[in-house]
Amino acid sequence: MKKNIVIVGLGLIGGSLAKALRSRTEHTVTGIDVSPDVLERALSEGAIHSMGTPDSLREADLVLLCIYPEAAVSFIEEYGHLIPKDCVVADTCGIKGEICRRMPPLAQRFGFTFIGCHPMAGKEKNGFSASEAELFQGASFIIVPCGAPEESVKEIEDLALSLGFGQTVITTPEHHDQMIAYTSQLPHVLACAYVMSPQCLQHNGFSAGSYRDVSRVARINEVLWTELFLDNAVPLTEELDLLIENITALRDAVAEGRRDDLRGLLRKGRLIKEQLGE
Repeated sequence: MKKNIVIVGLGLIGGSLAKALRSRTEHTVTGIDVSPDVLERALSEGAIHSMGTPDSLREADLVLLCIYPEAAVSFIEEYGHLIPKDCVVADTCGIKGEICRRMPPLAQRFGFTFIGCHPMAGKEKNGFSASEAELFQGASFIIVPCGAPEESVKEIEDLALSLGFGQTVITTPEHHDQMIAYTSQLPHVLACAYVMSPQCLQHNGFSAGSYRDVSRVARINEVLWTELFLDNAVPLTEELDLLIENITALRDAVAEGRRDDLRGLLRKGRLIKEQLGE
């Protein structure tokens, strides 16, 4: 059934969702963004049917919040009264514990259904100019129901698959944040720490795939990732402690010339990857 979908925030994720919706579905897409230039560009490129305002929420069947976590909560606090009671509101934030603590009470107050979502796709570049309809091809789409009815969760699952996502994963806020601390946040910390070496500025001519693989995500949006890291501080700190422990073991084996211990640690890493079939 054709729906009125309002996307709040037309950055990389919001812009890509808009383009995917336009190219793959018959839904009507309205965009809301703080930048008039972004809205005009999105309209001119056909990513949205219309430029919206908060008043556009009154006609929404689905609202996608593609903005920072704190901004998403603030937006609903201010404009939640405009959202119809049969509407589903979904966020796309990279953490779920804080969002799923604060959003369900707002959903209950205003009468709509809230579902936490996290499209596992991205780029080093940000903003609408980096968005693309094919960004989500084969990616995982994580859903945290937050008590939403099964039929609403199923609608979100079906929509995600229609946009090209390869799979959907349903989980709890706690498990989501624990896994994301390892699979997403820790690599960003590692990349930033890696490029802080003074050797980084001299890497040209001495680097190849290994350098690119480790450093790629150091080109980070520090405002967004500071918020994400601090909102997920406990799981991320646990992963950082474990990483430091493992790096220290490798460092000490190298510094002390313990060949057998070093070989054993490297073998352990290789066997884990082989066990995963990667």
